[in-house]
Amino acid sequence: MSNVLIIEDNPDLAFGLVNNLEIDGHHVELVEDGALGLERAKVTRPDLVILDLMLPGLNGFGVLKGLRDAGMQTPVLILSARAEEADKLRGFRYGADDYVTKPFSLLEMLARVEALLRRGRPGGPAAAGDARPGVHRFGDVEVDTTTRAVRRSGEEVQISPKAYELLCALIELEGKVASRHELLRKVWGFRAAVMSRTVDTHVAELRRKLEEDPANPRHILTIRKAGYRLQA
Repeated sequence: MSNVLIIEDNPDLAFGLVNNLEIDGHHVELVEDGALGLERAKVTRPDLVILDLMLPGLNGFGVLKGLRDAGMQTPVLILSARAEEADKLRGFRYGADDYVTKPFSLLEMLARVEALLRRGRPGGPAAAGDARPGVHRFGDVEVDTTTRAVRRSGEEVQISPKAYELLCALIELEGKVASRHELLRKVWGFRAAVMSRTVDTHVAELRRKLEEDPANPRHILTIRKAGYRLQA
């Protein structure tokens, strides 16, 4: 049984979430205030936090920042009516693991919850390379998202900030293919001034610094007519 903390002040929405998650076998706690939700998360250490952005006491961004500043790597799913790209980008930069906009499909929401819980379980994709929270490995590369450190064969590698964010976006996709459009949206906030060649340039930087043979990459792969994916 997984412990899920919901921080949401809409009673109707919260009621539906609690009922469906409990039917799925989870233990659920509901808090309607941001500051109280942050304190409960620190005390109970849930397996997943479902977090609204518009909250009394402390908004969702403040709660998320408080969790990450406290060193907590608990998966956080933001649930918000704010669908602007800038809000989504801010959420991911603060350390959110997923972002769902209201209104949403309940079945899709439950599927996303299960995916995040699987990633947090021992032996799941997030833990397969390393038992430490926030550490991801592929080949001889180690990415520590808690310190933003990237190492290859134990030696720290310096990459540009955007290349790092691109690498994290590929890691979060867990081997799924991401189009250039999707990566532009995730990493650059889909600004019109950013062209798709920007993605290619940063992929090339990652390959130069992290692949044994950049011309024939084993991990950061191009999927013809589709985009890129990370092969762990």
